[in-house]
Amino acid sequence: MSETPQYHILVVEDEESLVHGIKFNLEAEGYLVTAIGDGQAAMDLLDDTPGSFDLIVLDIMLPGLSGYEICERFRRKDSETPVLILSARTLREDQTRAFDVGANQYMVKPFDLDEFLSRVNNLLTFRPRRSETPKPQYTFADVEIDFDSFEVTVRGETTRLTPLEMKLLRYFVDNADRIIPRSELLENVWDLTGDIQTRAPDQFLRRLRKIFELDSAKPRYFVTIRDIGYRFVPDGSE
Repeated sequence: MSETPQYHILVVEDEESLVHGIKFNLEAEGYLVTAIGDGQAAMDLLDDTPGSFDLIVLDIMLPGLSGYEICERFRRKDSETPVLILSARTLREDQTRAFDVGANQYMVKPFDLDEFLSRVNNLLTFRPRRSETPKPQYTFADVEIDFDSFEVTVRGETTRLTPLEMKLLRYFVDNADRIIPRSELLENVWDLTGDIQTRAPDQFLRRLRKIFELDSAKPRYFVTIRDIGYRFVPDGSE
């Protein structure tokens, strides 16, 4: 058995044989595991015991409530606890929706056990402790950002961002004035390999520009560096 801290993992999966295998292997790694096969029961448990779990492993197709619904509702109260989606769905739209409702990572069934355990360890090891969480507010120009509530106030108008939009915005803020390669965003915001072909960064950047820029066609703060990547310029001097 590995020297793993006693993290508590909630596994929400209704395929009994898969639950047994996941639970057995996670416990062999030293984790405490609670398994539930019903979506509504899982949501009730999360509502009744806030802060009890360090990681949620979540299927999409569940009786009661779907994994999408569980993740979306959970994120309204908890923006920190990592969520790993396990699903037989392979379409890009399914993965995009999972990230939109706040999932941290997405794995397609059947999955490699070693990769699964590695992702679990990564999500738990690099999860910020609550005492180490970055400051929840940030301001630039005429913008106020509240990372805890997912709300931004731009020129007096308040808008609520999706978890993935806020994750992207946080990454830009943490790397202000630095040119960020497209591959880096895919790896650190979408948890995808940097060589994957997707328009997701461009689509999300357009959404941020509509919210923050005076003229989204002539961005000053969220700038595309042609053939290289992107840059967040807080003072709008680009």
